[in-house]
Amino acid sequence: MFRSRGARATKVAALVSGGKDSILALHTAQCSGWDVTHVVTVRPRAPDSWMFHVPNTDLAPFVAAALGLPLVAVETRGEKEAEVADLEAALAALPIGGFVSGALASEYQRTRLEGVGHRLGLRSFTPLWHKRPEAVLETVSGPGWDVRFAAVAAEGLGEAWLGRRLDPAATKDLLRLRERHGLHLAGEGGEYETLVLDAPCYQKRIEVAQARADWRRDGGVWRVVEARLAPKPSPAELVL
Repeated sequence: MFRSRGARATKVAALVSGGKDSILALHTAQCSGWDVTHVVTVRPRAPDSWMFHVPNTDLAPFVAAALGLPLVAVETRGEKEAEVADLEAALAALPIGGFVSGALASEYQRTRLEGVGHRLGLRSFTPLWHKRPEAVLETVSGPGWDVRFAAVAAEGLGEAWLGRRLDPAATKDLLRLRERHGLHLAGEGGEYETLVLDAPCYQKRIEVAQARADWRRDGGVWRVVEARLAPKPSPAELVL
């Protein structure tokens, strides 16, 4: 188990893609008193990956800066198993006792991350594991969060979803699509990917100055072309 706030905290790295699950896992770790010392982002060169989120990972420097944490960028070709070895090599070089990931329901991801931890003598923490998707969406669509749909690839998720904010209205639409098409509410079947522009654990927010929707037949990606960091609104501004 992790140490409480009153004890010396375990130093951990957070595996962060910029998507909702990884940011929520990092936020959960910090709220539990764990000492998150590094952001580790795996950037596959391939358009798809067996293990890792791909869309907009080139924004990793912005995400790490928004979090106020140093970034460890791991370049990989995105080949099965080799991409896990690339992550393992990066974690082996860090002065940490464990790492946090946003694995929610993928046994493929969880077992490979646990294998990395076992080989390196590090704890692998998955605070969202088997958490109800409804609970995840309720959190990340709530106050203090700005989550956007960065990629979609499922029936019912059209081009209009790209760049859309994940808010309570979007959650209701996802619930309807789950009933109609069997969509996984949290996108664990690859139905969609997200990008977190703001979160309670961010020290600054990410502003998108320019983005484009790349759509092909039955799926697409929201590509951020230009972004910048901006101050977070004050509590008074939020009330107004």
